[in-house]
Amino acid sequence: MTAAFPDNRPDLADLLAFYASVGVDEALEEQPVNRFADAAPRPAERTQPPLPDNVPPGRSTSVSRAEADDRANAARVASAPSARATVPDEAQAALARQLAATATTLDELRQRMAAFDGCNLKATAKNLVFADGNPEAAIMLVGEAPGRDEDIEGLPFVGRSGRLLDRMLAAIGLDRTSVYIANAIPWRPPGNRTPTPHETEICRPFIERQVELVNPKVLVNLGGPSAKTLLNTSEGILRLRGNWRVHTTASGVAIPAMPTLHPAYLLRAPAHKKLAWRDFLEVQAKLRALG
Repeated sequence: MTAAFPDNRPDLADLLAFYASVGVDEALEEQPVNRFADAAPRPAERTQPPLPDNVPPGRSTSVSRAEADDRANAARVASAPSARATVPDEAQAALARQLAATATTLDELRQRMAAFDGCNLKATAKNLVFADGNPEAAIMLVGEAPGRDEDIEGLPFVGRSGRLLDRMLAAIGLDRTSVYIANAIPWRPPGNRTPTPHETEICRPFIERQVELVNPKVLVNLGGPSAKTLLNTSEGILRLRGNWRVHTTASGVAIPAMPTLHPAYLLRAPAHKKLAWRDFLEVQAKLRALG
């Protein structure tokens, strides 16, 4: 004979009341739902178009309303501007090379980049992040791509990593009036994702021409993407950093280049700040040697 146990299960009404009190207000579905996905925009409330004048009284108006809806939808589609982003291709890369190569000043280069629509990153960015600092400086620093703060202000390195970069420069006696700062990619990738190889190749002619027009005595590559773009290498930044390389411009000018760690990386790995400090001491010594 089995022992009888009391039934301590709550009744359905109590269970539902408990669920409601803790915010459970919808049932599970048979198919999994991604709650982190962006909610689909609600369709705009549609105003019912007027009925044609030639519909006889008492006659069904369903066909006429459908025809009116079709005409209204066609008009909206025809009048809506196209917002599709440009997919990078070889034609756009060739155009970027032509525009960059024929720019004779930094101002002209900036204007051409602002008018260039061949990179899909421009469609989602708020601003073109061209440069900051002194274009007559002896040292030019090149990062990878703008972040959120840079995209808002239109200037490179203005967020947390920018403040760290300012302190790194100050440690060797420099500031933004004595350096020139740019990025290999002038538009912010959505969500700060890594730029694709196509996007990097589209933008490469612009940063190469920018370096050529500035013609610094020393180039500092902040992070692996900048070093790979301008030094034509596939090595990782931890192997590259601390070793002098050469960036050769299209006109054949050889510029000594120092790859080093990106300030954003140093914020995540502060133990490696000592490595970047050594690299910046090398840059300081090189500047003194070059006069």
